[in-house]
Amino acid sequence: MSQLLKIIGERLRNFRKERGLSQEELAYLASLHSTYIGQLERGEKNVTIESLEKITRALGISLEELFRYVQSTEKQRETSVLIEIISRLQGRSLEDQKTILKLLDLLTEWKDYKK
Repeated sequence: MSQLLKIIGERLRNFRKERGLSQEELAYLASLHSTYIGQLERGEKNVTIESLEKITRALGISLEELFRYVQSTEKQRETSVLIEIISRLQGRSLEDQKTILKLLDLLTEWKDYKK
């Protein structure tokens, strides 16, 4: 089973549950079979763009919103660390940001040198 299919299925399930819908209700709204919705949520079936469009429309979200955060767990951790770094720097002056960037460059060079 593809990791991407599992992630998409989990996202669909989360959006469905956030809206308080059962698989049967979502299937009805999307004009699809409830068994198919279950298979998608478990990552067991490939999904077509057409079916995804029906499902996202029924959920009241865009395709963009569905895929916005579809990434591996490792990638999510990397992204959250980068977001934390950015948020800490945003409150600093431009001068502080430049100083921290220079320090980051020095640390990176030092770490690369040690390899």
